[in-house]
Amino acid sequence: MTALRLGTRGSALAMAQSGWFADELRRVTGRDVELVEVVTAGDRSTAPVHRLGVGVFVSALRDALTAGKVDIAVHSYKDLPTAGHPGLTIAAVPPREDPRDALISRDDRVLAELGPGATVGTGALRRIAQLHALGLQLEVTPIRGNVDTRLRRVRGPEADLDAVVLARAGLARLGRLDEITETIDPMLMLPAPAQGALAVECRIDDAELVELLGLLDHGPTRAAVTAERALLATLEAGCSAPVAAYAVIAESETGGDEIYLRGAVISPDGSRDLRLSRTGTPAEAAEIGKALAAELLDLGADSILGTDASRRPGTQQFGSTE
Repeated sequence: MTALRLGTRGSALAMAQSGWFADELRRVTGRDVELVEVVTAGDRSTAPVHRLGVGVFVSALRDALTAGKVDIAVHSYKDLPTAGHPGLTIAAVPPREDPRDALISRDDRVLAELGPGATVGTGALRRIAQLHALGLQLEVTPIRGNVDTRLRRVRGPEADLDAVVLARAGLARLGRLDEITETIDPMLMLPAPAQGALAVECRIDDAELVELLGLLDHGPTRAAVTAERALLATLEAGCSAPVAAYAVIAESETGGDEIYLRGAVISPDGSRDLRLSRTGTPAEAAEIGKALAAELLDLGADSILGTDASRRPGTQQFGSTE
């Protein structure tokens, strides 16, 4: 039986998470899996993430899938446009890594110990906005690069920042949790929609592979990210809109599972910070996200996101997990 070709970006983090999924697929199905590196436009560019354009980290992988050059693609779920892709399906959403953000600082200072004027680097407008909203008078700097590049901005002979903020999930997948100074409480900084989750995509007409990949689907994770991304899609927000969402599934007081979804829209300078929450059942995940987005819009979220649809970036939240 021929090996399944799994398409992945070539960064250390992408290879780590794709390699983990390949191992799981081999373990569960007994099939051989071959990693195939695909270079995306986002990997070639040094521009800030929010200026790169729609689908910059996923379009090349999807092109390879559609053309039959690979059988499977593994994405950081938060990189995917909220709209689906013709002919492709997300056949598996494996168990999610911890979706919280992490602070890595010089001198091991936690966020509350960084004084006014401390320089903090991050690649996400969502994080930039929430750092400003804390009122700590930090100097926040947009940065790009892989995990090692970003960590060198804080630790090492050429360090020029006091701290950086990264996704904890990426550090976990790289075995670098010991680098973390503080895992940031979601009450202070809500994650990006689907942060820490993977989306495993294949061609929708490959019924056998869809069924095979479904063995590694994790229902609670899929429900949580469905709620988060439904909120994002309803807001019609994208990479230049600081939108955060975090859904947790737990047993309700009356028995059975319940989703608790928190969502936020924050102006880039942190001066406006709208935060709401909503609960429901996992089966209602998409409806919960849509309803919470509608509540945020009623409170004026659209004035933060921008009302001119022609200038909006499209229904997507993207940005390298790194």
